[in-house]
Amino acid sequence: MDLRIFTEPQQGASYDTLLRVARTTEELGAFSAFFRSDHYLRMGGVSGLPGPTDAWITLAGLARETSTIRLGTLMSAATFRLPGVLAIQVAQVDAMSGGRVEFGLGAGWYEQEHAAYGIPFPKEKFGRLEEQLEIITGLWSTAVGETFDFEGEYYRLSESPALPKPVQAKIPVLVGGKGPTRTPALAARFADEFNLPFVSVDETAAQFGRVREAVEKAGRRAGDLLYSNALVVCVGRDDAEVARRAAVIGREVDELKANGLAGTPDEVVERIGRFAAVGSQRIYLQVLDLEDLDHLELIASRVAPQLG
Repeated sequence: MDLRIFTEPQQGASYDTLLRVARTTEELGAFSAFFRSDHYLRMGGVSGLPGPTDAWITLAGLARETSTIRLGTLMSAATFRLPGVLAIQVAQVDAMSGGRVEFGLGAGWYEQEHAAYGIPFPKEKFGRLEEQLEIITGLWSTAVGETFDFEGEYYRLSESPALPKPVQAKIPVLVGGKGPTRTPALAARFADEFNLPFVSVDETAAQFGRVREAVEKAGRRAGDLLYSNALVVCVGRDDAEVARRAAVIGREVDELKANGLAGTPDEVVERIGRFAAVGSQRIYLQVLDLEDLDHLELIASRVAPQLG
């Protein structure tokens, strides 16, 4: 089982805080990647101070401050950027990192953050997401010296030089979500990895099954995709430490155990095993207290070694 650290900076984190977490993630050696959300507005009862950070500007900085861990988004919102500009941004960060970027793209859903920062929130988002994926992957795969054209319902590109190119021959593309029909079809067409955020073991088994079926229907092998989950994490050496960490992030222990990965290291390993049994190959650990670096060390020393 591959473990990755997943952060939610819109809840309140400066770039310096994210840098400390990313460096710790790398130094511990137990995690393959540092990922972050792509949001501009806090959720729930937190202050969000000092304010939001842009996902791709953050990752550009981290690309120069780290050397081994993978870097990416769960998920960038298609509503935030034009696809041609986003293709340039991601390719540039890939170059800045020496080829360590992974690209998660979703439709966008949080209407309030769009209103807060003057970002249009279109009614038809899924069709835009599909066109963006086609454009971005098309720009990256166009041979140097050739041009890329696209005529869609929402976007049109004419004689694009399709530059710059990423360092990687193919940037891994992540598609995710719970939709029963359109989402699996989109993953089958574009994804290298399919991710499910914050769902149960049973829901994971059902959706992974739909995606596998869609992938095979599209003429690919189901095993061509990597299948992953994103789950909140709250690990403690004993029950008291679990309760303390849960209180800091404003959650109840029983709720965290039911909906995420919470408990002692052995309890969390057992819980991860349930997801592995239904096909999950990678877990993005949603870490909500970004000041608690000891939490990462505990996971690295007491959870990761048991997962092989």
